Amino acid sequence: MKPVLALVGRPNVGKSTLYNRLTKTRDAIVADLPGLTRDRHYGSARLGKREFIVIDTGGFEPRAEAGIYREMAKQTRQAVAEADVVLFVLDARAGLSAQDHDIANYLRKLGKPCLLVANKAEGMLGTAQWSEFYELGLGEVLPVSAAHGQGVREMLEAALDRLPLADEVVAPADEGEGQVIRLAVAGRPNVGKSTLINTWLGEERLVAFDQPGTTRDAISVPFERNGQKFELIDTAGLRRKGRVFEAVEKFSVVKTLQAIESAHVVLLLLDASQGVTDQDAHVAGFALEHGRAVVVALNKWDAIDSYQREQLQRSIESRLAFLKFASMHTISALKRQGLAPLWPAIAQAHASAFKKMPTPLLTRILQESVALQAPKRSGMYRPKMRYAHQGGMNPPVVVIHGNSLEGVSESYRRFLEGRFRKAFDLVGTPLRIEFKIADNPYAKQ
Repeated sequence: MKPVLALVGRPNVGKSTLYNRLTKTRDAIVADLPGLTRDRHYGSARLGKREFIVIDTGGFEPRAEAGIYREMAKQTRQAVAEADVVLFVLDARAGLSAQDHDIANYLRKLGKPCLLVANKAEGMLGTAQWSEFYELGLGEVLPVSAAHGQGVREMLEAALDRLPLADEVVAPADEGEGQVIRLAVAGRPNVGKSTLINTWLGEERLVAFDQPGTTRDAISVPFERNGQKFELIDTAGLRRKGRVFEAVEKFSVVKTLQAIESAHVVLLLLDASQGVTDQDAHVAGFALEHGRAVVVALNKWDAIDSYQREQLQRSIESRLAFLKFASMHTISALKRQGLAPLWPAIAQAHASAFKKMPTPLLTRILQESVALQAPKRSGMYRPKMRYAHQGGMNPPVVVIHGNSLEGVSESYRRFLEGRFRKAFDLVGTPLRIEFKIADNPYAKQ
């Protein structure tokens, strides 16, 4: 198995910057603000031929007894329990603090291999500046600069040397991206996205707290069900632009939109007790704009009565009419109700998004559709459709060739879409139809 390194420390010491440096990504949000990271964040990294897993954690307050900081501390404790080596990150410029002593006491009691990493040490020569860190009693202090990459390789070598040679892992062969379904759980703040993923995983993998905006990063979690591998992505709740006040939230919005864009399937989670809002329509519209397959889940269904359910159905029909292709499910993430049907729906949406549509069959369906209902005449000419072929996947694209196709109405485009959907059983994915007009050989004469 790959060895695991956990980054632990108080807020704003540069753990996420170091995580991004080790994983060679920008997965963790980085800004000059404390308390940015809240969930634990996993990433793969490599030093030479040795591969390992890095866990980024939120600012650790061992004595936190209530609120969001208590939930963040639980995440950090879980990360430390999973780690083979703990990298205790300190701020070389700010020096030692009482909170560093609390963390050191906690780590010392566990007896787990631990390295002291004095970050932000660029331009600081000698050991006098960070000699105070030795009083923590956790061994040698390794100066690094996560922002500039100084001392990072030496730190990794020291960490991996703490592990037995049996933990050395050679990079495995690429399994292929198509075997893993990337599922982004999206919605507005406080609809239960983290609670749903925690319920699926059977552990408190993500911070779930009764406060909007608890999740700030797009957190990726590997998951396997009945032999099918998934990558579950918990996203930050999207607010309307006018309500995004904090700079942190603006980062979170970007991460959420990137997660939706890179996903294969988006599970749009709605709060049944509050109905469909403008934010819900905004998230759904973004997923549709990028051609993502969508499954809709109405969470907290157990908390509303029959009248509210009727009003919710009307709200869905009016505000989410453009998602008629998506299957809809009623669930309660907290009480584990209605979750089983979600998996077949997700699998069906993924299969539809990557459906292969042979050109002969597409052309035959097109010709049958035209014979059943010809497009209306536009000006002097009637659109003439000759043949169709597949132009892409995720979402499926059907390219129709012919003459005078600029006059095809939107209603006829929807008619063709319905025919193609029925023929290929496309559920849960948008379908795009493009028209390509043949060149007129006499246009220049």
